Amino acid sequence: MLSRRIISCLDVRDGHLAKSVKFVNTKNIGDPIEKARAYYEDGLDELVFYDITASSEKRDIMIDVVEEVASQIFIPFSVGGGIRSVADATKLRLAGAEKININSAAAKRPELIREISDAIGAQSTVLSMDVLAVPVTAVIPSGYEIVINGGRKAMGMDAIEWAKQSEQLGAGELVVNSIDADGTREGYELKLTRVVADSVRIPIIASGGAGKPEHLYDVLTDGGADAALIASMLHYGEYTVSGLKQYLAGRGIAMRMGH
Repeated sequence: MLSRRIISCLDVRDGHLAKSVKFVNTKNIGDPIEKARAYYEDGLDELVFYDITASSEKRDIMIDVVEEVASQIFIPFSVGGGIRSVADATKLRLAGAEKININSAAAKRPELIREISDAIGAQSTVLSMDVLAVPVTAVIPSGYEIVINGGRKAMGMDAIEWAKQSEQLGAGELVVNSIDADGTREGYELKLTRVVADSVRIPIIASGGAGKPEHLYDVLTDGGADAALIASMLHYGEYTVSGLKQYLAGRGIAMRMGH
């Protein structure tokens, strides 16, 4: 059985680690470089770095912070925020990012997935989907809609159809982020994660809503996810990576222990 992964997400705004609830009320909560190193040393499987206002501010990602984080950790490192071209992706790869995480620009121009996948490989091309639960309509038959620019703009795109299209275009992995669950710490949106997981063959990273160890267990079993992305649980010091892995392994989930 393939090992499940614990991934932490560093949402960075103006060089500081930030945390929001449902994409609003964003607060600065520390130094992303210190956190990255601490989590790596405690056995984190993978790290995701999001420059959360790069897209909405129409600017490039902060390369210096990416380079600094990359120099501190020796695990897969995924970077997203404001990536609009193969040139952007290449620049981040040179700065130390192993995977490139695209979101808003791909939803506006889906061919970007194919272009980046062709340039750097599907295994390094990650599509992030920010998803909002909406009434079921002919346009959104699943009841899940894609939103972009940090939750600011609804796209009129069905999330399940977008997941399938992204896989066909060359995405090697999907981050499924529920805006309804984001920062609430009440658990992942299991129905959303399961529906996406059942519709594609590529790995699914569940994001949004983790508050306690049981939530990770639920999304890695009932939710069908290959990896659980967590933020607040670690950032506020209530849980450790090693403690969460021991809990999950104790409940029968295959985990990689240590590096």
